[in-house]
Amino acid sequence: MSQKKSKLIASTKAANQEDALLSQVETFLSRQLKPNQHLLLGLSGGLDSCVLLHLLAAIQHKIPFHLHVMHVHHGLSANADAWAEFCTVQCALLNVPLQIIHVNIDKNTKLGIEAAARQLRYEALFSSKLPSASKQILPDFVVTAHHQDDQAETLLLQLFRGAGVKGLASMAAIDQPRRLLRPLLDVSRLSLQDYAERQQIKWCDDESNTDTHYERNFIRHNVMPVLETRYPALKSVLARSASHLAEANDLLDALASLDAAKLLLNNNLCLQGLAELAMNRVKNVLRWWFAKNQLAMPSSEYLTEIIDQLLNSKADANINIQLILNGQLNQNIQTQYLSLKRFQKRAYLLAEQNTQAFDLLWSGEAELTLPNGGKLQFKQVTGAGLALKFGMTKLRITNRDGGERFKPNVLRPTRTLKHLLQEANIPPWKREYLPLVYWHDTLAFVPNIGLANELQAGEHELGLQITWQDSPD
Repeated sequence: MSQKKSKLIASTKAANQEDALLSQVETFLSRQLKPNQHLLLGLSGGLDSCVLLHLLAAIQHKIPFHLHVMHVHHGLSANADAWAEFCTVQCALLNVPLQIIHVNIDKNTKLGIEAAARQLRYEALFSSKLPSASKQILPDFVVTAHHQDDQAETLLLQLFRGAGVKGLASMAAIDQPRRLLRPLLDVSRLSLQDYAERQQIKWCDDESNTDTHYERNFIRHNVMPVLETRYPALKSVLARSASHLAEANDLLDALASLDAAKLLLNNNLCLQGLAELAMNRVKNVLRWWFAKNQLAMPSSEYLTEIIDQLLNSKADANINIQLILNGQLNQNIQTQYLSLKRFQKRAYLLAEQNTQAFDLLWSGEAELTLPNGGKLQFKQVTGAGLALKFGMTKLRITNRDGGERFKPNVLRPTRTLKHLLQEANIPPWKREYLPLVYWHDTLAFVPNIGLANELQAGEHELGLQITWQDSPD
């Protein structure tokens, strides 16, 4: 075969590969997007994201969507300003709008700089507002340039960390809950580099990518090359394994959803029913429930301890387990938790409550907002509420002090408020800051308990009806 013919065949093959890559991304997006949706691409300036930028700009003329780009400036490299300028020039050439977001990374974070940078980058991408007509909107999807090599490296990293099925499933090409798309996840980095070189696409090289102090770079430069000498197709095989594990994780989630359907009510979990499941299904339900509430997943040992406390502690034990919400990473963000509590054989996940004591005066307002976000509403009615004949023009509203006594029912004796709250099955964490309404020195109204018997309006009398709207847990 002549040299000229060989070059022609090679050139044709390369062109077909380029067309195939463009077609692959176009097919992927056409299946996921509705007309005129807004995409936000995370652009680092590196090879992968620059190739995806050009692919999306080309496909935009075939599929009706609005393309926006964000570059997150971490400030960790002496070249960070140059990378931001490079991204500005590339987007200007393609006539694509660009946002540059500056973030500060706590270099002492326990997560490590690599993980902290990744979380801040995602926080910036997912919280960004895009210009649309006369308003600002969240992107319909965030798009990243993760590829097959990244997937293989992620699987190994998770394996070395002892991750379970969910972690080993690595990255999903379509992550609907997070509004995240990864259209290059089946494409090798070599294919992306070939495409970039043939299309004369420029990119920046991050010098930190060769620093094997970082876990991912150690895997990429020290582990993968050794393994590939024995297993040349290692990256595609690992990516395929991640896909199988993702399917297995979907099945585990489906099983957890079926189990939870019988146990979960208003986001609290029936412990009696949970205890009837096999231990592996108990763990599966709890992991699923925690994930639904955006919680960082506890370790296997800690999860076992949580289950023991929920199912085996004494009935009157005060269980209060703090679980960290995802995305809490540096000193600039106060760590936020949900508290796992138990009450009457049910488990609850509760946001941190405002524990500020209050002492307020009502002087005729239709609504009064309390420090914890709850609201008291006041309405004049006939035949119900506090009798207006007593002069209900000013009321004092405060939280419990202890020792209060109350008589809402004429047929029953005066009892302690503590006993009445227990009898009404009000959880302990709601009792302390339940608003008590006083008329002069008389306890007149307690939410979920009732009105003081001697102050209730008669059948034909005008009354002040008070309604309590608690803050959400």
